[in-house]
Amino acid sequence: MRREVYNKFIKIFGGYFMDQTKMKNRAIDMLHGPIFKGIVLFAIPILISSIFQQFYNTMDTFIVGKFLGDHSLAAIGSVNSVFDLINGFALGIGNGLAIVTARAYGSQDERLLKKSVAGAIVIGILSSVGITVIALLGIKPLMHAINVPNAIFNEAYSYIFWIILFLTVMFAYNLAAGLLRSIGNSFMPLVFLIFSSLLNIGLDILFITQFHMGVAGAAIATVIAQGISVILCFFYIIKSTPILIPNRNDFVFDKELYKDLAGQGYAMAMQSAIVNSGSVILQSGINGLGQYVIAGHTAARKLYMFCNMPFTSMGQGIATFISQNKGANNPSRIRRGMLDAYIYDFIIAVILTVLLLFAAPAMVRFISSSNNPIVVGNGSLYLRIVAPNYFILGILMQTRSALQGIGQKLLPLVSSVIEFIGKVIFVIIFIPQFKYMAVIFCEPSIWLIMTAYLLFVFWRDPFIKSGKKA
Repeated sequence: MRREVYNKFIKIFGGYFMDQTKMKNRAIDMLHGPIFKGIVLFAIPILISSIFQQFYNTMDTFIVGKFLGDHSLAAIGSVNSVFDLINGFALGIGNGLAIVTARAYGSQDERLLKKSVAGAIVIGILSSVGITVIALLGIKPLMHAINVPNAIFNEAYSYIFWIILFLTVMFAYNLAAGLLRSIGNSFMPLVFLIFSSLLNIGLDILFITQFHMGVAGAAIATVIAQGISVILCFFYIIKSTPILIPNRNDFVFDKELYKDLAGQGYAMAMQSAIVNSGSVILQSGINGLGQYVIAGHTAARKLYMFCNMPFTSMGQGIATFISQNKGANNPSRIRRGMLDAYIYDFIIAVILTVLLLFAAPAMVRFISSSNNPIVVGNGSLYLRIVAPNYFILGILMQTRSALQGIGQKLLPLVSSVIEFIGKVIFVIIFIPQFKYMAVIFCEPSIWLIMTAYLLFVFWRDPFIKSGKKA
């Protein structure tokens, strides 16, 4: 019965893509041929995946705001930075482990590739269980520390509790999708994610409007929908990508390999954790500005996440491209790819700036389901001021991803520390004096400093400066 359901799904959503020979053609060759075209073709499914993945949280915001009101919207918004912290850590570990796998794939060493997959599975399981326990014990003290208002505390806790309880689901999806992308296949994770995103929307409406489960229903819908995407990913890997299936003897402990996997995975996870910890601290400053400011900023940040996606998807494409070409020992190809990525960042930033200049108020009203002028005004102001700085953010993301792709662990982490310290300074010094305007200018100011640092260390790296030709 389960096999029949799976095959029916594939027939509807995958069609011919399940054929073994045809699926090989879905993997993008990043080691040969046109560079920019290869990266963009690889990044487009990641971009679409990111859009649908953001639906998990954004549809919670939209449906909660529409059916439960500003009070419940503020409850979700007050712990949104905590959600980003958890999700970012899971994504960081998955992407970090996949970077090592991508280097093994680029070196065309199949045994090393399978051993890296085995190690990634072991590290992923241990990490997800450990972090779930720590998060369950620490969530209430953390919520008190970031000044979640008493009026919305219980609602906020009921939402974030269910997300934390099933962290293993989030880890499993990010690992499975990361492994597929490491060999150049960014398409099939998209297929499964589209299905589960649509399911998430339906479950949100069902749990909130029919079962009256409140914000907890939105969280449970997210977990169920993401769990289905995990199942579909693993079914596909087993059936159609045998290169990613390790044998029993591939699970033998290899000290150097596990050190590389753990180092890359935890370096990227810690980078994300430090960045999002800074956001949690920043949220504590926002939470002190009142319920309507929280609601407006929450809606704006949802839109910001969508605007951010063209840059994050390119960053993931750059990380895979550079990891594979590092394994193939081709720095000249890496240099050309980075310059193409910077041009892409500029074009996307101009488009987004023009769009938000005219459409920000309507977009904030749509996401928040609110006509409150304070909510709409604060959200629109944030989007319009931040938009011109997206070019800087794009360069920051591509350069940091590139450093990770060539195997640097500490240097990208330093940039995250810069961001963390900057947000702490804004919360302590500037937000009490300048209120919401300080919140708006916080991140763009920090991006400038981070980008200058990352450009300096990347382009001075000995491997990048070497004269090898593509």
